[in-house]
Amino acid sequence: MKHNDIASLIESLSERDLSILESLRTHRALTTALIRRLHFPIGGEPREAGSGKSHATEMAAAVATIRVLTRLESHRLITRLQRRIGGVRAGSTGIVWQLGAAGERLLRAQHGDSARRRYSEPSPNFIAHTLAAADLAIQLYELARQGTIELLRLEAEPECWRTFLSAHGARQWLKPDLFAITANGDYENHLFIEADNATEHAPVVVRKALQYQHYANTGIHQGEHGLFPAVAWVVPNHKRQEAIRSTLAAEPKLRDLIAAGLFHVVTPEEFSAFISGSHGSPATPYRTTPPK
Repeated sequence: MKHNDIASLIESLSERDLSILESLRTHRALTTALIRRLHFPIGGEPREAGSGKSHATEMAAAVATIRVLTRLESHRLITRLQRRIGGVRAGSTGIVWQLGAAGERLLRAQHGDSARRRYSEPSPNFIAHTLAAADLAIQLYELARQGTIELLRLEAEPECWRTFLSAHGARQWLKPDLFAITANGDYENHLFIEADNATEHAPVVVRKALQYQHYANTGIHQGEHGLFPAVAWVVPNHKRQEAIRSTLAAEPKLRDLIAAGLFHVVTPEEFSAFISGSHGSPATPYRTTPPK
């Protein structure tokens, strides 16, 4: 795609079209239903830049969503994956979308990014995990639009990854699924989020928790923000919730951090209340002073 072609294509796209492409770039994959929630508000739902006009009903919003996505697909800006979430019965809402070849080149040109991403058919586990993280991110956007929280910052992978040096000087990576800074009143809450689909065994969860401990011990985040983020595992059900809590509590190296309120384990149904502070406040340990 030549520069003139890119410029011409951008001129033909609406603000909402470009916002949809940016969302797919950020979250890597989204279902039709998730895109609807992000960019096609219903009735009295608060609107934001790139969301377009409000629709009278959810059905009207769903029809408009698939119409726009089909148009973007016809220009190879986006592409649908073969796997559909929820099977055939889910209809168009279960279609999973990612950037197409033209969309990837267009955004790469806009961002001045020379590194080309290769978009192939991901594995079912990868898609399930990616969509789980995206759903949590969209819940944060929705809470902000409702005025329940202020969403000051939201990073998805790989932007939310952190690098640090181990005690032996080796470079290590901490790879949360999301990082968010929210505000309630006068205080900021910093939060690393892990979207858990119950696919990892207990030792893997413990190793991840110890990585957070090692990163906390570097003082990097505290040096910049005066506090260290809380860490929330969002798990599919109460059985998994109790299993993760027990696993973390059984690790002697983590007990002090658990007592300090570093780790939280919540279900998807509890997530919104957790973020808003009405169900187990996400207040972070190691807080020094309120933000100015």
